[in-house]
Amino acid sequence: MTPPEFPTFDVMTATCPSRTSLARIANKWTAMVVIALSTGRMRFRELRTSVDGISAKVLTETLRDLERDGIVTRHVYAEVPPRVEYELTALGRTLYTPLQALGLWTEEHFSEVLAARESYDARQ
Repeated sequence: MTPPEFPTFDVMTATCPSRTSLARIANKWTAMVVIALSTGRMRFRELRTSVDGISAKVLTETLRDLERDGIVTRHVYAEVPPRVEYELTALGRTLYTPLQALGLWTEEHFSEVLAARESYDARQ
């Protein structure tokens, strides 16, 4: 049996469907949720505490989107009260390293970014 052929994707092409994944990955909340879940399974409340500033609505939407894309898996336990936990899938774990690198770059270079902003604003 011959494996199916997949098209070549190019995010630089306007009509490429892979752009939706890039947009999802580039979202700040996605990055923070993936980084938070890199430590292991978490309940909703733990995630919300870990990702300071995210609203319950945005976290719910982000988790749904990530689950749909195969980045996060949701575990529901038949308990009273019900318990739900989230964790990165194997695919999601491959995303952690590049997102962690972006987060670290941001922390390491933010002073330079602030200085550049101030310089730019002073010239305007």
